[in-house]
Amino acid sequence: MNFNRYQRQTILKDFGPEAQQKLKDSSILVVGAGGLGIPALLYLNAMGVGTIGIVEQDIIEITNLQRQVLYTEKDLGRSKMEVVLERLRIQNSNTQFKTFDTFLTRHNALEIISQFDVIMDGSDNFPTRYLINDACVILKKPFVSGAIQGFEGQLSVFNYQGGPTYRCLFPNMPTQEEIPNCNINGVLGVIPGIVGNLQALEAVKIVTGIGEVLNGKLLLFNGLNQSYQTITFSLQTENLMLKKLQKSYGADLCEATAGISVEVIEEKLSEGKALQIIDVRTEVEFENFSLPQVKAVNIPLDELKGRIKELDFKRPIYLLCQSGKRSEMAVRMLEEINNKLELYNIMGGVDRFLAHHK
Repeated sequence: MNFNRYQRQTILKDFGPEAQQKLKDSSILVVGAGGLGIPALLYLNAMGVGTIGIVEQDIIEITNLQRQVLYTEKDLGRSKMEVVLERLRIQNSNTQFKTFDTFLTRHNALEIISQFDVIMDGSDNFPTRYLINDACVILKKPFVSGAIQGFEGQLSVFNYQGGPTYRCLFPNMPTQEEIPNCNINGVLGVIPGIVGNLQALEAVKIVTGIGEVLNGKLLLFNGLNQSYQTITFSLQTENLMLKKLQKSYGADLCEATAGISVEVIEEKLSEGKALQIIDVRTEVEFENFSLPQVKAVNIPLDELKGRIKELDFKRPIYLLCQSGKRSEMAVRMLEEINNKLELYNIMGGVDRFLAHHK
């Protein structure tokens, strides 16, 4: 190992060559290469973590650029995994990478997570967080959790040395109606950078043994007044008794719905086919920007159940939103109402249409 490269760390009295060696010998998995994952990946890679795992299967959309600062305009439409790996290898050629070009599901979570010492959650949805928690409890792995919304962020370390789990703090997964959505509510671009870096710091502390880990503590950050607040919470021992994953983690990618690509939609439209496309973005989003080539009807997601009679159940229904996530939820919502409907989620949504025509 080139200790000269890491000299500014190894000269630290409470770090030294011993901690640097522990970094080199460690393996850290980052789930998601988005707003939280990117800053964490960049610093873990720069600091000399020996093996870094990445779970990601998304493509780069124009709305990512405001906060996912590794990506550029030239990367639109490319695989996040491809771009991240390319940049990280240039940054540090000594790092070993294990890549998983997939979304984390209940079918692959145990196999993937078992290969790493520390798990970092950079996902943006509750089903994945609960899935990571349960897998980490079963495998006895610590995981560093971060979450962001608007001008705020939160951070904690779960399942560390027999400490509290994610379910000790949040026992039950919220319903779809209760889940805040950054596509609607937004997030200030710098906030995930702050929280992602704090996650990287916690992972380094876990691996090297320096400092005090956020075990049983939830750190709350408010960017508008630069304030930090720490809330303590206790272990509920029954949450350590998990022996197997749940059969379902709700409306997540563990049960992939039927998807259809933007390219196929455009091909159908070019052939003059009349498609029943339902845009589930908010009315404001739809009025501010709608795609001229897509003759969609706007029914916001939170109004969908109440306006179900406006749909033609005899024809295929194509669901559209900004990025494909709300339309995924819409598909599941309609499946619960009538499981015989022919439903398709337009993958990548409006963002993918824009990237396709940049």
